[in-house]
Amino acid sequence: MRITVIGSGYVGLVVGACLADVGNHVCCADVDEDKVRALRDGIVPFFEPGLADIVRRNLDEHRLTFTTDVERACRDGAVIFIAVGTPQGDDGSAELRFVDKVAETIGQALAGGENMLVEGLKIVLTKSTVPVGTSLRVHEGIAKNAKLPYVVCSNPEFLKEGDAVNDFLKPDRVVVGTPDDERGEIARQVLHELYEPFTRTRDRIMFMDVCSSELTKYAANALLATKISFMNDLASLAERVGADIEKVRTGIGSDPRIGYQFLFPGTGYGGSCFPKDVKALIHTGEQHGHPLRILQAVDNVNVDQKKIILRKIFSHFGTKDLTGRQFGIWGLAFKPRTDDLREAPALDVIDGLLDAGARVKAYDPEAMDNARRRYGDRVQFFHSDYECAEGSDALVIMTEWSQFRRPDFDALAEKLKSPLIFDGRNLYDPERLAARGFVYYAIGRGVRLPV
Repeated sequence: MRITVIGSGYVGLVVGACLADVGNHVCCADVDEDKVRALRDGIVPFFEPGLADIVRRNLDEHRLTFTTDVERACRDGAVIFIAVGTPQGDDGSAELRFVDKVAETIGQALAGGENMLVEGLKIVLTKSTVPVGTSLRVHEGIAKNAKLPYVVCSNPEFLKEGDAVNDFLKPDRVVVGTPDDERGEIARQVLHELYEPFTRTRDRIMFMDVCSSELTKYAANALLATKISFMNDLASLAERVGADIEKVRTGIGSDPRIGYQFLFPGTGYGGSCFPKDVKALIHTGEQHGHPLRILQAVDNVNVDQKKIILRKIFSHFGTKDLTGRQFGIWGLAFKPRTDDLREAPALDVIDGLLDAGARVKAYDPEAMDNARRRYGDRVQFFHSDYECAEGSDALVIMTEWSQFRRPDFDALAEKLKSPLIFDGRNLYDPERLAARGFVYYAIGRGVRLPV
């Protein structure tokens, strides 16, 4: 099958590479000439485990191509994925200017007058995370110029950064929203065939109406964000009543109705999805006269939680003036197995420490280049976690990379000016660290914040 993917960012590149890897001919189109040039050379502009190998393999086997000619790519594909960015607007809504531009380009490609490499009904899929009603908006944008037949469907992505390739190749579910008409029926047949290689052990393809499909994506991310904020809010209460939130977590997670996933307390959620999607869904509710009160609280808790480590640091030192002090930061990305700094809680901590007059040293296995572009020489970056800790007044852990889970605490104590750790990911046992002479601040356990 000939596939066109418009947008070669995080979602579009994963979709295009993985579809090519099962034998489709995929053209990824993007207006960024530098990005396309790099991708043609097999250089992936972000870190995602396993993705670069798939891209290079399918480039070598000529199943995957990259172009800046978006209109030509739209003519050539039987199925067209829209995977462009939907950045957050000032009012919290998802901005759709890139989606609108793509719809216009697809309409021009379907205006006729030139030979089409693939004839017949064009199936256009909104893969970007978009508000309810966007597929109709795309349809109307295409219709302004299109004379050839097409159908617009919704096919939201459910890819976790750091495990996106596995998520696409072995999906929990594939959600597709189609119109309830003849063109929608054709689309369902084609898309069932397209996704069949990824669902061979069990048919996980879920067809539904377009609006339900669009809302499903937001609802999924909003519910996961709710679990995170709930646990973070509860962790603050645990500190005040003298409970251990980790024991609470295991106690409630053992209930199969609740489960253990997304119950880990920390410094708040970040990344390109949860913060933006929660705000966009809140905005959708407001637009339709139904304020989503729970989600507003989820967002409020998350904004506050990103300051929790700073509050612990200021409380420990008894001042918000940290001039002359130095802090080592382990972890910059918003989660492990990615170099993504978008909405990363580590940035809030670093910004707060710098504003307080402190010097900051930092280490992350993948995200340091991105952090250098943000901070320049205001932050010192190191190629080793222990080098980063050396001479610091305290160690601050912000991302739960595997290599941070079992450090040599004796060596670490010698590197630090004093054995002091602020752990935003609850990686260690407070009693064991206390026995080794550490002062250890975690989330919802260990040393308590003053009420």
